[in-house]
Amino acid sequence: MASIFSKIAAGEIPSYKVAESDKFYAFLDINPVAKGHTLVIPRQEVDYIFDIDDTLLAEFEIFAKRVAKAQRRAFGCRKVAQVVLGLEVPHAHIHLLPINSEADVDFRRHLSFTQEEMAEIAAEIAKNFE
Repeated sequence: MASIFSKIAAGEIPSYKVAESDKFYAFLDINPVAKGHTLVIPRQEVDYIFDIDDTLLAEFEIFAKRVAKAQRRAFGCRKVAQVVLGLEVPHAHIHLLPINSEADVDFRRHLSFTQEEMAEIAAEIAKNFE
C-alpha cells in the first residue's frame, strides 16, 4: 500500500505543491512550524533517508537546495533550516523551514493559515523555483 506521501505526489490527495520533478515532489506541510514550511520527498518510497541509494540521495539534496533557494527568495529569510525526523510517516522526507533565528525551529508549535494563504505561500515559492 502506498504511503500518504506517495498518494500526495501522485495527485490522489490534494496538496499545496511547491515544486516537482520526475524523481521528487515538494509541498507545504499542513501543520507548518514556519511560514513556507515545505516537505520534500523522493517519489520512490523509502522509509529511512539513509537507505536511499547514494546517487538518488545526492539528487534529493540538490533538489531540496533548489527549493530552499526559492523559499529564501520568496520570504527574504536569513536561512532555510533542513530537518529530517521521519518517524510519523514511513516515507523519507526533508522539512525545509524558512528561519530568521534558531527559535523558529520549534516543532512543538504550529502556525495556522487559511487555504487561500496556503495557496499564496505555495505559489510564491513555486514562482521563485529555478
